[in-house]
Amino acid sequence: VVYLASDASAMVTGHVLNVDGGHTAK
Repeated sequence: VVYLASDASAMVTGHVLNVDGGHTAK
């Protein structure tokens, strides 16, 4: 659930990737 939430948030905000540290990008 966290992964999906992070990915969705990243698409909307685009800043979650930076906050997550690139975990979703990887």
